[in-house]
Amino acid sequence: MTTGRVHLIPVTIFVFITGSALVLPLLGSGTAQFASGSKMEKIKLPDPQHTTCKAIEEALFKRRLVKEYKNVPISCSDLSQVLWAGQGIEDGKEKSPSAEALYPLEIYAIAGNVSGIPAGVYQYRPHTNELARIAAGDMRDELAKAALGRRSIKTAAVVIVVSAVYVRTTTKYGEKGIRYAHMEAGHAAQNISLQAVALNLGSAMIGSFHDSEVKKIMRMEDREQPIYIIPVGRI
Repeated sequence: MTTGRVHLIPVTIFVFITGSALVLPLLGSGTAQFASGSKMEKIKLPDPQHTTCKAIEEALFKRRLVKEYKNVPISCSDLSQVLWAGQGIEDGKEKSPSAEALYPLEIYAIAGNVSGIPAGVYQYRPHTNELARIAAGDMRDELAKAALGRRSIKTAAVVIVVSAVYVRTTTKYGEKGIRYAHMEAGHAAQNISLQAVALNLGSAMIGSFHDSEVKKIMRMEDREQPIYIIPVGRI
């Protein structure tokens, strides 16, 4: 695993997505909608569902590392569900446990093959269940190069990147706050992985990458440190 300088900062997650339409009407639970009038274009995601046909035991049994995905799009609803599992909010609380509710993580997505969502780099906004577009264009190949050429990143429909802003936890806990941020990232990643299984999708957990290159691709702030890259797609 390649490591960079450790910054005392919280954690963030990114996703890459590709598509064609720029403005979409909200037609139903499987369609995203762009909102304008702010500095960043935003996409309102479909509301997440709270029930699935798979029991947790079945999801645990079927969870595995997937290194290559079919060239078949996932739905906007699938993406919403996966992001919600990682960092979504219900009743004022996020899906992953966080020390003293300090929430050092951020979730981003690079969309490459998601129905109804243009290719680009997005940040997930859990309080409103929205994506805010940071950059346009399919960045999966660039991210794969930064992660030692991993094919799973190139073929995934969407790639989720989790980063940490350690200062959110170190301000209260000192150096131990870095450990707490990493623990939270593990909780979020496992939630994402199991949710993918419940949706008949595959995923992979990647921790070997060039930190500085990933930060540049994802437009991360100096205080953010990438922790996980999680490709998700059809199997």
